[in-house]
Amino acid sequence: MNGGSVEAEVNVRTNLADFLRQQQGLTGTHVGCEHGVCGACTVIVDERPVRCCLMLAVQADGARVETVEGLGKPEALSPLQQAFTNHHALQCGFCTPGMLMTLEAFLRVNPSPTRDEVRDVLSGNLCRCTGYQGIVDAALDAAAVRRGTR
Repeated sequence: MNGGSVEAEVNVRTNLADFLRQQQGLTGTHVGCEHGVCGACTVIVDERPVRCCLMLAVQADGARVETVEGLGKPEALSPLQQAFTNHHALQCGFCTPGMLMTLEAFLRVNPSPTRDEVRDVLSGNLCRCTGYQGIVDAALDAAAVRRGTR
């Protein structure tokens, strides 16, 4: 998990979101709808974005799990986190961890996205505050920074 190894006993009915938050103290992962619709609980499991409210913790056995806490540190933000700050891409912040993880997974496989591609990948993440413009701008900016073109 986030580059380290975790070994824990877990009830077979515990979803990954509850395991991360309650047993691992990784409260950056937010639980919104608990139906996989809002995207707030998105983490990366084996390089793919996953709604962890729908995944059982036992299904992550042996998997590489990345949460928002693994993206950067307060004193050294990831390019994507810095771009969110620069572009005012968050307001209340509830959806932000899911947005960051969705975009992180996306930018790894598509380092030069178009505005429409970013909008498309974000269509599964709900935000009630921002209107998405700053989020899309941040994603494109982070992609440019990662490519070294900005």
